[in-house]
Amino acid sequence: MSIETDLKKDGIEVIETLDTLKINSIAKNISQKICEAFPNYGFQQNELFIKLSRLNMYRAKMPEGMAEANYFYKNTSIYFNEHIENEDLEEFAIHECIHYIQEVKDKRNYLIRMGLCDYTEFKIYGLGLNEAAVQLISSKINGIPKEYVKYFGISFETTSPSYYPLECCLVHQLAYLTGEDILFESTLKSNDNFKKAFSDLTSPKVFLAIQNAIDEILNREEEIIKINNKIAQIDDRNKKVDGMIEKIDELKHEITLTFMRTQNLIISSYFNRAFDAISDLEGIESYRKKLYTFKDYIGCTEGYTFFNDYYVAKMEELEHKYNLLESGEFETALKVITKKENVFIRVIKTLKKIIFGTNIEEEKTY
Repeated sequence: MSIETDLKKDGIEVIETLDTLKINSIAKNISQKICEAFPNYGFQQNELFIKLSRLNMYRAKMPEGMAEANYFYKNTSIYFNEHIENEDLEEFAIHECIHYIQEVKDKRNYLIRMGLCDYTEFKIYGLGLNEAAVQLISSKINGIPKEYVKYFGISFETTSPSYYPLECCLVHQLAYLTGEDILFESTLKSNDNFKKAFSDLTSPKVFLAIQNAIDEILNREEEIIKINNKIAQIDDRNKKVDGMIEKIDELKHEITLTFMRTQNLIISSYFNRAFDAISDLEGIESYRKKLYTFKDYIGCTEGYTFFNDYYVAKMEELEHKYNLLESGEFETALKVITKKENVFIRVIKTLKKIIFGTNIEEEKTY
């Protein structure tokens, strides 16, 4: 399939090519901003400028609902919506330039990875996660302030009110738990460090569930845009339009449910495991602060009580654990559990020798 066919399929019609002077100006400013924002990631400003200056950039007509700028990896080009003012091109280019920096191709020039997103022969994994992470980086570079927004009945605070707000909210929650630095480093360097870090804090299964849920939200949002564009082409209200509106309402409801379920999974999977790991009084206070502060990252719908209920329950458990630690009973309980585990291991080894013979090689423990 040719580039022209791909563009036409996405409803993009090129109007003009940006001149070399403008491209170089954008490349210079963005390379400088990235290096200043992330001084410890190994970027060299001059090398980054040369790389970004090789991009092709165009103004184009774009369908309603599409992002104001789009990066096409097949011809290393950025397409800007014709309505963007000349002085605003740089702001919109940052997100797309990051995509260009992220891309990893094989020897046949096929895209196999872009940041946190993996491209396989049959399916793309982590697209929503990567788009949200890139947008959070773009907002950081552009210095976008936080503001309260409401989408599909969900209210929350975000630095990305216009682009992937729901996805950004969830990924911001993940970044709070792992630390922002490892998220941004993995996003820009296209590695699995963030995935491993969050999986270690919860489990690989939980990470996969969250990644898939964010992809689902993104896919349903795109479906809503497509349906709205179809409705815009119909002159009069009819049964077909009514059906399309009902479908949009269904998709919005599904997005809300998916978001809230995913948020609750993030809360319970991380904080349950972190609670079990508390072994001293300092850990008690650190846990309390981290759970309390998480309230600033969540999205809320009318009647949402999960976080408050969870917080109250965990504070009661925390008080009990505090009393055990302060009295020394917790350490005694740990010793008893360890002793019982050691006895159990010895029994298992004895049974193995009886069943399989005395020459069985001792198992190694790591």
